[in-house]
Amino acid sequence: MAEHHKCVIIGSGPAGYTAAVYAARADLKPIVYTGQEPGGQLMITNDVENYPGYPDGIRGPEMMAEFQKQAERFGTEVRYDMIEKVDFSGPVHKIWTALGVEVHADSIIISTGASAKWLGLESEQKYMNQGVSACAVCDGFFFKGQKVIVVGGGDTAAEEATYLAKLCPEVHMLVRRDEMRASKIMAERVINTANITVHWNTETVEILGNDAGVSGAKVKNNKTGEESMIEATGFFVAIGHKPNTGIFKDWLEMDETGYLLPIPGTAKTKIPGVFVSGDAADKVYRQAVTAAGTGCMAALDAERYLTEEGII
Repeated sequence: MAEHHKCVIIGSGPAGYTAAVYAARADLKPIVYTGQEPGGQLMITNDVENYPGYPDGIRGPEMMAEFQKQAERFGTEVRYDMIEKVDFSGPVHKIWTALGVEVHADSIIISTGASAKWLGLESEQKYMNQGVSACAVCDGFFFKGQKVIVVGGGDTAAEEATYLAKLCPEVHMLVRRDEMRASKIMAERVINTANITVHWNTETVEILGNDAGVSGAKVKNNKTGEESMIEATGFFVAIGHKPNTGIFKDWLEMDETGYLLPIPGTAKTKIPGVFVSGDAADKVYRQAVTAAGTGCMAALDAERYLTEEGII
């Protein structure tokens, strides 16, 4: 027999835990399913210095442990399981977990986030958080006054490169083709920034480093086959993010890359009782603080929905 809950939250990053804090304080007795990556992308983030309330900064995993503790303090139940299937066809929403549990919920808050795309190099994993990053806005400050590399040719890479150019004396941008995929205005901004050097037709062979972290990269021109070295202490991978929304594709509206599309100005989806928050619906800002904000919105929207439906 299936369990029945008033509010189920799928995902456990800043959005999911913030939604849980608000939902629990509204006495919705939320259940949080952590998913495959409990705590989300912050679990692979060493130092978080741009979240308000932490004047000395905090490690990502510690921050997520505190978020979880706060949610649990108000009665949230956290389950280390992931959702594999959903059915949003009726007024009561059905989900199935990897452990084989069927759960029915009056409201669902989706906070499944997005995962950064990586190059797939062994050295990339080796120097993760020791110079390798997927977020210039998050980590760029740590490389102020240093030489850095940005990989990618789209708008994200162009934004990261121009952002880093304000902090770093040299920014090397590695673009696989002989042109950028970025919009014309973003590509021109990169080209016109004096301290950005674009390396066309260039791919990363290996990220180099030592005990202190990244020291540079070995790169290859994919037309000539010539290899060379670039010195840098920061290596930013900006080849995009993939939203973790695959299980919702038959039920919810999403853009061509899989980001969920809430009703503008709300956390509501087109299906009553289903709400979305965090990076699963945000391909622009992708920050812990904005994710937390939309988690709050989703919980408040869910509470209002349950009240209007006479469920609470």
